[in-house]
Parts: sequence; C-alpha cells; structure tokens
Amino acid sequence: MKKILLVIDYQNDFVDGALGFRKAVVLEDAIALKIGEYRNNGDEVAFTFDTHMEDYLNTREGRSLPVSHCIKGTEGWHLYGKIATLCLETDMRFEKNTFGSLELTGYLAQNKYDSIELVGVVSNICVLSNAVLAKAALPEAEIVVDASCTASNDDQLNEEALNVMESLQIKVTNRSCGNKR
Repeated sequence: MKKILLVIDYQNDFVDGALGFRKAVVLEDAIALKIGEYRNNGDEVAFTFDTHMEDYLNTREGRSLPVSHCIKGTEGWHLYGKIATLCLETDMRFEKNTFGSLELTGYLAQNKYDSIELVGVVSNICVLSNAVLAKAALPEAEIVVDASCTASNDDQLNEEALNVMESLQIKVTNRSCGNKR
C-alpha cells in the first residue's frame, strides 16, 4: 500500500507567531510521532508551506485577513519546533499562496497513493482545502485526517470542518467521542 503523510502549514506563524494559538502548540508531539511512524514504515512524508510575499496585505486574502504572516524567508514562514528538524532535504515541500495547493494535487495524482493522511493547521481552512483537493485528485484513495493532530483557533469551526470532511467521505480518526456529530 502506497501511503503519504501531508503535514499542512505547521509553521511558526500558525503555531506561536502572528496567527498562533495554544492548541496548535500542543500538536507538536503528536505530529512528530506521526512523522516517525511514517518514516519507520518506509512511507513518504511531505510538507506544505503557506507562502506569502511582502505585498500580502494588498492581496484578496490580505484584505480579508489583514495580518501579515508566513512571509517567505521570515522566521514565521519556517516550520515550527521539532517538526522543522524532522523535515528532511529529500521530503517534498509545496509552497502555496492560498489555502490549497494545485501543485500538491498534481503530485498526488501522478503518484497514485492508496492512502493520504493529513495533519497540521488550520483544520477549517488549509487542512480542509487540501483534504478536498486530495479527494479530487485520487477519489479511490483513502483520505484520512487525524483529529488529534489538527486544530483551529475556533473550536466550533474545527468541529464543523471535521463534520464536513466526514460528509465528503474523508475518514476522521482520533476524534473525541463527545464531539462527533
């Protein structure tokens, strides 16, 4: 079975920087363990990077979310904590200037994975967007989101995003029993 783990936007600005939040910080160990499991099984790990330029505030997204973040090359753009040390030179990296990555979608389709698992932040924006794109790229693959390895700065939006992903036949694992719809 050909598997890949996608670590979505686990960057400094989303963890403890400009758009950081406490629940993102506590994901670090769980994501690190997940990366280790994939590596130990000989499976692939890839990373996405939310990537903006200095003119971010003049973009459509910047006008809707006027907080400069993940400006390419800044400390906020880099991967957070131990996740940065677990990203190998040989790992695929996808820079994206919006929520989902079309480059990633093409890569997934070309490599015909049987299973695609997503972890990272933010669940209701970039994780959701890339999970939907993965489903579109490989509709017969199992798409998985580990709820214990993703979060949002808004608990309600997190739960709604997990519900939407489940409704799209994306498997959500490790979800608290009390929060399942």
